[in-house]
Amino acid sequence: MLSEPRSGRLAAWGNALLAGAVSPDEAVLAIVGEDAVHRVEGLPGEAGPVGLTLALGRLRRLGVTGWRVALPAPGHPLGLSGPPDFNARALEAEEAVVGFGAPYGLVPEVTEAGPAGDVHVSVVWHCMAVREAPPADVPSLGEAERELAEALRDATAVLTRLDVAASGPAADAAREAYRARAEVGREVLAPGYPPRAVRVLELAQRVGLLVDLAYDHGHGGAVSASEMAARGDALRPVERVARRAQVAAYNAYVEERERGF
Repeated sequence: MLSEPRSGRLAAWGNALLAGAVSPDEAVLAIVGEDAVHRVEGLPGEAGPVGLTLALGRLRRLGVTGWRVALPAPGHPLGLSGPPDFNARALEAEEAVVGFGAPYGLVPEVTEAGPAGDVHVSVVWHCMAVREAPPADVPSLGEAERELAEALRDATAVLTRLDVAASGPAADAAREAYRARAEVGREVLAPGYPPRAVRVLELAQRVGLLVDLAYDHGHGGAVSASEMAARGDALRPVERVARRAQVAAYNAYVEERERGF
């Protein structure tokens, strides 16, 4: 939850490219990030994988006018609209982007190679047909912001009662990494996004930090089976709310276009 999903980067910078706010080279550089290479497979009219620049341009000519994000989890098809084969692949990857204006979606397949400390990451985006329908369970930005505030308050109360302090060297390092990342700038949403979307995404990432620290580093006093179960019960709905808010933030560009803003 701390770092943006690859689908989020593609949607954000793909939308900025469609809006003319960035150049193709700027968009592709931001989407690829620290990965070695991204390719797109299954693009209409192409027999094999092609580069991101060609793929984004081709999909634009095919009618895509915006990109939405899906972050599904078992039992929660967040952001998906079908068909079943696309949903299944997106669920396996736990993310996807869905085109607006034309029935195409992209699901990443990530491959890592190399020794620890020198890992080479390549991504193949599988282009597939999608159903043109409203995405599942995506809130408005206003709803997402309210849900995040409530979930954070409730989870903090429960975790405090269970003495899940999320402290120690690992937790401190994670918090410092988040602060350092925030200081670099909020380019995760790219130019053209409304300020409220940036605010919602940042809050969702903060909530995600709480969830990650509580799961990974915050044993605290929650040592009995019942207390561990109570912690899980408290965190699961918070994680769900944070994922919904992330999708709402990434999708804000398309939602505003739909409303004619």
